[in-house]
Amino acid sequence: MSHADTILQQAHERAVLSSLSYRGALSPSEAAALLAALPDAKLVDVRTHAEWQFVGFVPDSEMNEWKHYPKMDLNPNFLSTLQATVDPQAVVMFLCRTGARSHDAAELAAANGYSNAFNILEGFEGDKNAAGQRGQVNGWKAAGLPWTQG
Repeated sequence: MSHADTILQQAHERAVLSSLSYRGALSPSEAAALLAALPDAKLVDVRTHAEWQFVGFVPDSEMNEWKHYPKMDLNPNFLSTLQATVDPQAVVMFLCRTGARSHDAAELAAANGYSNAFNILEGFEGDKNAAGQRGQVNGWKAAGLPWTQG
């Protein structure tokens, strides 16, 4: 079994244990490993334009807002944009700030034929530290994974 297959299996086991409706739940490091190992895998960043610009983003990710800033209204075009940019058979990993919006996006994707939808736990910024700051405790940035400032 390849390293990617092991990651996918472990992520699926997490989903089963948590009764998730989508294929699996990944750590940021696992998601990065899958992006490196699977050429057709996609990372979909569901945060807002403001977050991409001011907080940063993962290079080569698909950017598709789940909610629009500043009112945080649901994006009515989220699913149609996803369908236009990501093959339903591809491994698709959803990323947000902490893992909540990406969970919702993974649920919607799975309900609409994306059989390999995954949520990235901890998100891009992760939990707050004792000083109330994100990006240092856990998440994509804290793991030292590739990202760029917008």
